[in-house]
This record gives sequence, structure tokens and C-alpha cells, in this order.
Amino acid sequence: MSVDTAPAGGGNPFTARAALLLVLFGALVFIALLWSIGAGMAGGSTNDGGSHAGGKGLTGFAAFSEFLEERGYQVRKSRNEGALDDPGLLVLTPPFNADAKKIDAILEKRSTAGPTLLILPKWLATEIPAPMRPPGAKDGWVLIFGEGPPVWGEDVEALGALDIKSGEAVSSGATWTGFGITGSLPGGKAAQTMATGHVLSLVQDAKGQTLAGFVDDGGSYPALEEAAGVEPVVRDDDDDDYDHDYTYPVVVVSDPDLLNNYGFARKESAMLAQALVRAAMDGEDMAVKFDMTLNGHGRSANLLTLAFTPPFLAATLCLLMAMLAVGWRAFIRFGPPRKAGLAIAFGKQALVANSSGLLRRARRLHLLADPYVDRVRERIARALALPKQIGKDATDTAIDRAMAARSPDSPPFTELAGRLRAARGSKHIVKAAHDLHALERTLTR
Repeated sequence: MSVDTAPAGGGNPFTARAALLLVLFGALVFIALLWSIGAGMAGGSTNDGGSHAGGKGLTGFAAFSEFLEERGYQVRKSRNEGALDDPGLLVLTPPFNADAKKIDAILEKRSTAGPTLLILPKWLATEIPAPMRPPGAKDGWVLIFGEGPPVWGEDVEALGALDIKSGEAVSSGATWTGFGITGSLPGGKAAQTMATGHVLSLVQDAKGQTLAGFVDDGGSYPALEEAAGVEPVVRDDDDDDYDHDYTYPVVVVSDPDLLNNYGFARKESAMLAQALVRAAMDGEDMAVKFDMTLNGHGRSANLLTLAFTPPFLAATLCLLMAMLAVGWRAFIRFGPPRKAGLAIAFGKQALVANSSGLLRRARRLHLLADPYVDRVRERIARALALPKQIGKDATDTAIDRAMAARSPDSPPFTELAGRLRAARGSKHIVKAAHDLHALERTLTR
């Protein structure tokens, strides 16, 4: 039976389906908002002209990030320092004012976590302020006002005190060769090279100077060694001089124009980027993570971040499913809630029903036989005007004579009373009580 709970004078403007869709849409949007906040996606744009994966200016690496994502790699921009130790390829793009000790600590921890691609800064640039932008300029476009090597390059111990230099500018751009690919840097600018005995060259300029290489830390990296044209390192596990901590390589790119948005305008840069990533992974299937913390976009972990991160993600999913079940139960409830009734209702009928229910639950129906026989005897004796002082046996005999006179074929009172006393089970008790009641009606009507 349906119950109309709409106010008088108008129907309900929402159907059950519309209400359900509205609630589900609101819940999904709320959960998506919580997830975006926990993942750091609700903190505004990172396209601030910086030299990082969020920057879309000439010096940024947004094109590199999007290129790898289009090639099928699992790419993520990390704004959490705690994620620097996660497995996979980590791309570091530190600025000029980065902390050398912090970079050194990251490289040391990454040796057993996964390969690292370190791209050194070169350009001194800043985002063009909105009032100064020329027609057609977009957010994130930068104004370049100088170039030079980073001041922290010689202070990173893991790189072996790199000697970073800028060459002379050429009109056609500095050419480079590596991984069987030949290209040139954009804009006719000079190449930024590096020299150290700790880095084996992978990409060189026309003068044979290193533009990209990997750190020779004693580990064995077949793909990188093949690209560098050196003999592969074969290590014996029993050799005491072999440091097992160095498992994954560190690839260093001294000239960012090889991989930034400025250089990605050329097809050769994209081919080189893919070759570098494949060689660093050495044939393994890994995720690629672009670090944003060194560029000032770091965020500390919060409760929302933990809620959507294993192993706490399982508890979050259980909570969401419980909320869904509660919401569904609330939605399918039809009509207004029922008003609670009295625990013990008023009236004789309720008293009889409660008493019979108690006896039935207690399984003591056979105890009703004697009281019922006594009540029937009293009513019949009153109807036949029999004296009360003659006793039960004399009353039963008088009732039997009266019954024999009125209905000779019917069983006597004493027989029916004895049958009721001997009955066991609700079915037999009710049948015997019904027969006794029929005899009472015969004598009292």
C-alpha cells in the first residue's frame, strides 16, 4: 500500500529515479573532489614558467612528459617528497638554486629504488607578467635573460664533481650525436657540456664533448654501456669490491635543450628522449615520475592522500561500500516510518491474545484443560439451576442426565471432559475443547 507524503496542494516534483540520480551524482562529485585534493590536483596550475614537467614555456618539460604518456608509459607528476623512493624511472629537473645536498641524498636513495634521469638547468628565465605579454602570448611563456651552468653542479658527490661549461654559439645550432641519432640544438645557441671521469658519454657534440651520459658507479648497465660503446661490466657476486647497493643507473643530461619544450620542436629530440628512457630502464617495464618538489611545488602527505593510497585504500573502499549500502537502504524505504505501537495493548481481546501467546510460547497448553472444564461446568450448572453444594461429581452426573435427555446420541459431559484432560498437542486440545463447547451450547440454548 503506497503512502503519499507530498504536501497538500501539489505533487512531488522529483521522481524516485531523479532523486536517486541526483544523490549519486553529488556523491561521485564529492568523492572525486576528495581524491583530487588528496592527489594534489586541486592546488592550482603548475604552469608557472618553471623548468619542470608542469611548465609549458620554452624551458619547461611538459612536452617530454606528454610525449612519454602518448607512447604508453605510465607518467605521473610527483609533488610529494615521500614518493621519491618509489620504484620506477624518476626524472629530476632541479633549478639553479637547488640544494646540492638534497640532490645528492635523492640520488643515493634512488640507487636501489630505480633509475634516475637528471636534467641540469641552463636558462635563466622567468614567466612573462600578464601586463607585459605581447599579443598572442599564453600563460607559462617565459622571458629568457641569460644562460649558464648551475652553481651546485660541482657539489653533488654522486656525480663526481661535474665540470659544466657552455660552448660558443653557432649560427646553425650545435649538433649532437647519440644512440645512432643526429640532431641540432634549437635557436643557434651553444651547447652546455660536462666533463668528469665519473660519467660515460651517451650523447656528444661535434667536438666530442659530452651532452648526456650515465654515472659510472660500478654497476652493470648493459643497455647504457652498449650505447656508450664501452665494454660491459661483468661483476662477480663473490667479489668483495663489488658494491651491491648500486643497482640502478643515474643518467645525466647537461644540456636541457635536448629534452625541454624548446628542443622538442624537433623530431630528433623526441627520438633521443625515447632512446634515453629505454636505455635507463634497460628493458624493464616501469612507470615514469617527474619530480616537482625541487621546483617548489612539493606538498606534504595528508589524511586524504593516505586515504587513497594503499594499504589504506582498502579501508576507504570498504567505507564507501558501507555508505552505499546505507544509502540504498534509506532510498528503498517506502513511505513514512511506522508509528511505534504499545508494547501491551489495552482491552480484553489484547489481554486474551497476550495470554494465549505466552502460553503458546511456553508450550504449556495442556495446563488449560482443568480450568476450562471447571468454567464450562459452572456455566452449565448455572444454566440448569443446579445447587452449588452438591460437589463436582454430583454436578457432572446431573449434567450427563440432562444431556442424555436432550441429545441421547451425543457423548456425555464426563467423557468429553476426560478427553480434554488427556489431550496432548495443540491440535488435539483445540478439538477436545471445541467438542466440550458444543455440548455447552446444546444444554444452555
